Amino acid sequence: MKTAIAIAAHPDDIELFMSGTLMLLRACGWDIHYMNVANGCCGTSEYDPETIARMRREEARAAAGSIGATFHESVCDDMAIFYDRSTLARIASTIRRVAPDIILTHAPADYMEDHMNTCRLAVTAAFARGMPNFPVDPPQPPVDKKVTIYHAQPFSHQDPLRRPVQPEMFIDVSGVVEDKVAMLALHASQKQWLDESQGHDSYLQMLRDLDAECGRMSGVFAFAEGWRRHLHLGYCDPDDDPLGEALQGLVSMAN
Repeated sequence: MKTAIAIAAHPDDIELFMSGTLMLLRACGWDIHYMNVANGCCGTSEYDPETIARMRREEARAAAGSIGATFHESVCDDMAIFYDRSTLARIASTIRRVAPDIILTHAPADYMEDHMNTCRLAVTAAFARGMPNFPVDPPQPPVDKKVTIYHAQPFSHQDPLRRPVQPEMFIDVSGVVEDKVAMLALHASQKQWLDESQGHDSYLQMLRDLDAECGRMSGVFAFAEGWRRHLHLGYCDPDDDPLGEALQGLVSMAN
């Protein structure tokens, strides 16, 4: 069975940026996996770190379960996703255990460091998947298998210097956008926090708006998730595109 893993920074990031593609892969018979690197301990103005981390873990487990994804535990706190050896070793262990054909992760340039560091960690962990002399935590044998990495759109479809980011590939999520909203709604602790801290008028409408904007960028779809493929060197063959092949008919390539 083909396998895909989404590796994102915080509980609810997968829902916002990647979950439609995951659902569509699942519908095509793929085994799907769900990993938030951080535990969500800073996503509150009401609870202590331990309480909110526990709440958000259960929300994330429910969200992963709702789409048939295998849930993987977080490895650090919010705002502590650093590009360091110990964090890398733990993510690399998960990648070896899952042995994915596809990795979905954040954009290399996004509005916050947790997202960008998660991207760097996922990419390097994938690169080290077959290196027997790179120790991972917990130990896992190296994996001799190709993997293709895809980067999601940054939040707001802009990089940190406000420049628009154009996807290479658009996936039509019009048929699952309300399933994405239902999945995001399972993160009940986040609506009040995001409304207060970042001025998001409506947590769930924000998802629709982001996907509708990406759909307009495609010029084809009403709602879309956008993806850019990572350079193949060290990962796969130059023309490998397992995501496009799996979801053909739901894909539009940028002009």
